[in-house]
Amino acid sequence: MEGGKDGVVAMQWAVKQLHFGECDDVKVTAVAEIKRLAASDPRRKRLLAALGVIPPLVSMLLQAQDDRRRQLVVETLIELAHGTFKNKALTVEAGLLLRLPQLMNTEDLPKNQHLTALLLSLSFLAKTTFPINPSPMLPCLIRILDATETSEEMKLTCVAALYNLSTKLDNVRAVVSGGAVPVLLKSSQKMRSVAEGALATLGNLMLCETGKKAVEEDAMVPEALMEIMAWEEEPKCQELAAYVLMALAHRSKVQRKKMAELGIVPLLLEVALMGSPLARKRAIKMLQWFKEEGRARTGGHSGPRPDHLSDGRQQIREGKTAVNTMVKQSLDKNMQAIIRRARASEDFSCFKSLAATSSSKSLPY
Repeated sequence: MEGGKDGVVAMQWAVKQLHFGECDDVKVTAVAEIKRLAASDPRRKRLLAALGVIPPLVSMLLQAQDDRRRQLVVETLIELAHGTFKNKALTVEAGLLLRLPQLMNTEDLPKNQHLTALLLSLSFLAKTTFPINPSPMLPCLIRILDATETSEEMKLTCVAALYNLSTKLDNVRAVVSGGAVPVLLKSSQKMRSVAEGALATLGNLMLCETGKKAVEEDAMVPEALMEIMAWEEEPKCQELAAYVLMALAHRSKVQRKKMAELGIVPLLLEVALMGSPLARKRAIKMLQWFKEEGRARTGGHSGPRPDHLSDGRQQIREGKTAVNTMVKQSLDKNMQAIIRRARASEDFSCFKSLAATSSSKSLPY
């Protein structure tokens, strides 16, 4: 059945039974055969789609009563869509997205794992010129991402799908109005495994004024982002959090004031000294903004303004204290390393002197 004429015969039988088969069990067998044929040869995926298997598969998925049959159909659609945008588009045109509420298992969200994998596959259409409407997908993806019982793998799949959808500016309004921003912020703060994808998605949303406003108005901002920027062991998350904070702070005195009150200056100094190269660059840029704002606050007026002066001096004192602390920590680490090397060298020199003064006669062998 694998090659040549036998493969053609198997394909003809499977397609015929899918279209015209009267027995449900025979149709299930045909679906399993289509899945096998699609996985065995990429060229057969296009041929199977040309023979019209995708619309009846979508109809079968909508009519399936048991989870086993539904899972088989979803896996077959994923296999057909893998590696070909045309088959993804045919799946959307068959009406799958419009019927998502009917397909989603709201009582047992973990059972939607294969469905989220299919949505991830279809979300790649956002990177093409195909006019995909993200609105039907968003409630399903956001609800699964926000659920506590959802597995880490499913959350990663949902975040990846949301990221794909957010890459097209036309989709940003729908993603934001669907409630993605608070869920992405919460997920990035609570689960480090999904934080990178969630922050990257937020970064895409920030490119549009609608997305930027939604992030600005969220109660978790900027505190949650500052917390993530302090993750020294997660440099990519640190860089992405710094990017979102930069976008928020740029031309927004309100956001800069919030950040200053939460103590961002010492944090930026720490990242500027100990972060990844890109995180350091972004931290230094933000420090420059705060420094210029401090100067503007203390200058440019005819008489002294004690409140502004005290604010500027307080920030300077905090910055100096933070720098002194970090320099001391760095010196302590260097001193410990020097002591360790010295001890190791001393131990080694003792061993060499012992070897040099001992004669071969004193050895037991």
